[in-house]
Amino acid sequence: MTYQPPYTITPEILNQVASICELLGQLTQITRQSNSLRLRRINRIRTIHGSLAIEGNTMSEAQISAILEGKRVIAPPREVQEVKNALAAYDRFENWDPHSPADLLDAHRILMSGLIDELGRNRSSGVGVMTGQLVIHMAPPSERVPQLMQDLFAWLATTDIHPLLASSIFHYEFEFIHPFADGNGRMGRLWQSLILANWNPLFANMPVESLIFEHQADYYRAIKQSSDRADSGPFIAFMLKMIWNTLTTSTPEAAPEATPEVRLLYAMQGEMSRLQLKTALGLKDDEHFRKAYLVPALAKGWIEMTLPQKPRSPNQKYRISKEGQKIVAHLG
Repeated sequence: MTYQPPYTITPEILNQVASICELLGQLTQITRQSNSLRLRRINRIRTIHGSLAIEGNTMSEAQISAILEGKRVIAPPREVQEVKNALAAYDRFENWDPHSPADLLDAHRILMSGLIDELGRNRSSGVGVMTGQLVIHMAPPSERVPQLMQDLFAWLATTDIHPLLASSIFHYEFEFIHPFADGNGRMGRLWQSLILANWNPLFANMPVESLIFEHQADYYRAIKQSSDRADSGPFIAFMLKMIWNTLTTSTPEAAPEATPEVRLLYAMQGEMSRLQLKTALGLKDDEHFRKAYLVPALAKGWIEMTLPQKPRSPNQKYRISKEGQKIVAHLG
């Protein structure tokens, strides 16, 4: 019988998956734009900076960019090596199969080259997940690692659960097992990105790690909560939130004309109600529409209420403001 990781899927998690899928469906233009070398470079730098910063690397995005360009930087040698390894790993990213244990070992070999002795092989001693000096999880004994990883990959190969969920579960279980002597955090994040990119190529250039770094305390808290409950549900919920936020916050730079609030501007014709706007945009999820479209457009002053003194009025409608008209004229 195939191993089944313990997890609980709540209505909130299901709603988040639906919202993410709906947003992905709106980002076809982003997908085309994401193939540009400039965008790939920007997001790769963000990804590497975020993932390494979580592990204590102090190098800035500017320094990482300089290394990518072959320039010399003044920084601790170990941190420079970490960046060079990460750049090499992401160069191989599209060649790896997320279902291949051999590719996982190859990725670890590249990512940790020159940093540890046990490259591309399972650890031979005990380890734990640390946040600062605090141990939030003690990993299983090293002799159990081979079987645990075999079970995890077998589950990934046979599960029919949605990739957004499967990737998060794999990420958590990987951190729980902690198969390597070092580099487990960056490997877990890398492999979740690989699983997601295998499902939707858009994720190959989405810097989820950058946002995880900004919410580092929540990241470790989610790991601890899942460990305490023996259920990856809290970690799944956290990762879905990070994925959602990354998709909604990284799109403006990727393709300004395709952001939710810009699409809202293009959909507006005179004064329109919320229902009319949702219908024009082809959206069904009211909460997603409010958070990703309506609130940002109002906050930027691109649209305005017809009844600003009665924001919750059933007769409330919205129209493009003078500032919004300038944006539309600028984008053409």
